[in-house]
Amino acid sequence: MHVLLTNDDGIDEAGLRALYDALDDVAEVTAVAPADDQSAVGRRLSTRVDVREHDLGYAVEGTPVDCVVVGLQSLLSDVDIVVAGCNRGANLGQYTLGRSGTVSAAVEATFFERPAIAVSMYVPSDEVDFRTYDPGPEVYAEAARATRYLVEETAADGVFGIADYLNVNAPTAERAAGEMVVTEPSTFYDMDADREGDVVHLRDRIWERMNDDTVPDPDGTDRRAVLDGKVSVSPLTAPHTVTYHETLSSLSERF
Repeated sequence: MHVLLTNDDGIDEAGLRALYDALDDVAEVTAVAPADDQSAVGRRLSTRVDVREHDLGYAVEGTPVDCVVVGLQSLLSDVDIVVAGCNRGANLGQYTLGRSGTVSAAVEATFFERPAIAVSMYVPSDEVDFRTYDPGPEVYAEAARATRYLVEETAADGVFGIADYLNVNAPTAERAAGEMVVTEPSTFYDMDADREGDVVHLRDRIWERMNDDTVPDPDGTDRRAVLDGKVSVSPLTAPHTVTYHETLSSLSERF
């Protein structure tokens, strides 16, 4: 099996290396990842990128989506699955799916009819300063174990005949309960914007609520699973599902 490995934190991040080492035992792995941090760029696409060889594959001066397109269409052949991660920080809830560079790389792969797995690790912000937190590969051990398991097992069991990609969120190694559960992305949303003169501060209050365990997410949601120390696996589809809408159909007919 040939795995295209990418991320949005940059090719030299410990999270990518942790997945590379875990997958290298069971597959051929080639990293095609951003040369530097491209977090939260969503599905931003470039028209020209510089590429240089790297010990793990290729470093791309571009976004995670650039990496998938360049990797599949120019650099590599016979890629069986795209893995994006491991992201330093969780990608939980419906609202993160369009923002995350990690998830966007997985979504892009689906348009090339490649199965994909986006992998992220929840970092409790009450325990570390996320801005300076630089964990070693060992902290990603549970995320790496889950990724290897899913890459090995989903290839033959028909998971990707139904789901287009998997959004995986894992706890840190020390908080891991050793379980994996199938989840849905949480719908709860708590963004805030505080104005101070000519400056507006945007804050995602979800992380504070997760620290206090006051997020109203029930069992079966991705955030609840990770808070309980479990690996969350959300089977998702791309592009977005279209639903028949009788009222909208009537409006269009009267146009």
